[in-house]
Amino acid sequence: MSTDKFNLPSRREFLQTTGSLAAATMLSKIPLPTVHPGGSDLIQVALVGCGGRGSGAAVNALSTKSGPIKLVAMADVFADRLNSSFDNLKQSVGASMDVPDDRKFLGFDAYKHAMDCLKPGDVVILTTPPAFRWVHFTYAIQKKLNVFMEKPVTVDGPSSRRMLKLADEAKAANLKVGVGLMSRHATNLIELHDRVQSGQLGEIVLMRGYRMHDPAGYFESLPKPDNVSHVEYQIRRFHSFLWASGGCFSDFYIHHVDHLCWMKNAWPVSAQALGGRHYRQSPEGITYVDQNFDTYSVEYTFADGSKFYFDGRCVTGAQGIYSSYVHGTKGMAIAARANDCGGPSAIFHGQNPTGKPKWQSTDTSNPYQNEWETLIDAIRHDNPYTEVKRGVEASLTASMGRMAAHTGQQVTFDEMLNCEHEFAPNVDKLSFEGDAPLMPDETGRYPVPRPGLSPKREF
Repeated sequence: MSTDKFNLPSRREFLQTTGSLAAATMLSKIPLPTVHPGGSDLIQVALVGCGGRGSGAAVNALSTKSGPIKLVAMADVFADRLNSSFDNLKQSVGASMDVPDDRKFLGFDAYKHAMDCLKPGDVVILTTPPAFRWVHFTYAIQKKLNVFMEKPVTVDGPSSRRMLKLADEAKAANLKVGVGLMSRHATNLIELHDRVQSGQLGEIVLMRGYRMHDPAGYFESLPKPDNVSHVEYQIRRFHSFLWASGGCFSDFYIHHVDHLCWMKNAWPVSAQALGGRHYRQSPEGITYVDQNFDTYSVEYTFADGSKFYFDGRCVTGAQGIYSSYVHGTKGMAIAARANDCGGPSAIFHGQNPTGKPKWQSTDTSNPYQNEWETLIDAIRHDNPYTEVKRGVEASLTASMGRMAAHTGQQVTFDEMLNCEHEFAPNVDKLSFEGDAPLMPDETGRYPVPRPGLSPKREF
């Protein structure tokens, strides 16, 4: 299927695949022995979600150095996504691929067929929009597969509670699970974290994160074309819809939220926030129908009263800032100098990042590759390894800031976790023929957040 009619070039489009799925039975508490001891066995990989991030994760997986590894199955709901990913992977890592046509699967149940090609102890890559994460993770646990899942892993309270239970099941089954919060595998940030924990900044009193740039991904969307189903349209433009991605806040901003909370070794207890929709028409004067705010400003508060401020903005022509900072009683640090976790990180004597730093990182290794080396090493040597709980907590913290902006209310971590508003309650039964989790009004527009007017729900 051509994507020209959508005008949808892709940065991180993920597969959307779910069919109906019965509730998982409780797994045995007996640990599952590794089937890849000592790096001697071939690890097979299936890719579920063939967008840009999924293809990138597959390249990282197949580039690991600890032993033989091969991509054997691919799944997506869109043929153009799968075919484009296959062609690109064939060019870059073709020698590590064995994906014949009968192991390329399409449709909302494609994820099952791809995982059925694996044996227990192999790896499935889950890089769909996060709305589908719990569905695919449930089946991976049933199949006793190790997992790499992209962030965010949840977008609301009900899916977060569900994922925390699944995390316990995966751990009981001795499955290894990585989450694509690669900042935790950026050596510059690992070194900074160690120095912060050793007291080189003193007591942390303030942290700041910024991601402000032009509109990116599928941040803003024009009305749905008549010849496209609501489900297809919303999945393809997942950044525009809170049910699919948590919107730009959850998908774009979670990395700074995660690595700054890591520096504090704590999650905030509450958030209050501002945000607004300012420029909501195309250059041709057509009103955008997405659910995103153009600007977000969140004040996170930790249990000790210290603050973490995050500013996000997607506005053409406004000043671009994409970095993060940690302030302590003995000085300050640049955490991410550019992008989500780009170095060098550095520590300075005062509260301004000027002059010669007390310390500056020198490692330039690729955090995307580092996280895969760690996961595959854990699989081959049967080391306990799971990042799911932390991934859920990071996702919840992002959702907490987003909900505070969207409702105009202070939101606590516990309130976010226990919030009953599930954005896509029947996502495991989704099909192209039925309604989407969010349907437009008679004008083709979707509900948007209304701070103050809708204090309990984001839309």
